[in-house]
Amino acid sequence: MEKELTRAFGKMTYGIYVLTTSYKQEINGMIASWVSQVSYEPPMIMVAIHPNRYSHHLIKKSGYFTLHLLAKNQTDLLERFKGHDPSAKFNGIQWTRGKTGCPILKACVAYMECEVKTSYSPGNHILFIGKVRNAQVLSKDDPLCTSDYAGVYLGKD
Repeated sequence: MEKELTRAFGKMTYGIYVLTTSYKQEINGMIASWVSQVSYEPPMIMVAIHPNRYSHHLIKKSGYFTLHLLAKNQTDLLERFKGHDPSAKFNGIQWTRGKTGCPILKACVAYMECEVKTSYSPGNHILFIGKVRNAQVLSKDDPLCTSDYAGVYLGKD
């Protein structure tokens, strides 16, 4: 059953996002695909992050994260957020600190700055529910999703 479950999970489609966060001078960005809108009023989104991720540590300390929607043709930008060196992820790209202090990538379709309102630990990932504090659409491009990208995160780590 585990093999079939893994194959079935691999067929699920999600958006692929870059999540950024910071605490004081520390910054990080990571790829996030387990994301969902959970409320319109107030505007809230949910992200699932494994506790061994550096971003998890920064979100717990700061209480903030920013979610970036990328265009279908931005897989090169997405690739840089796979690495483990936080400072190298931001080298050579344009970004600024947002209202929450989190990095905001200048080259994205849209972004949402969120303040964590609550978190849950239903399994091996932590669900952070964030209230959107600031958002902006920067492009009319179609957003990137897992069917456009060679790789689906299955959540094992």
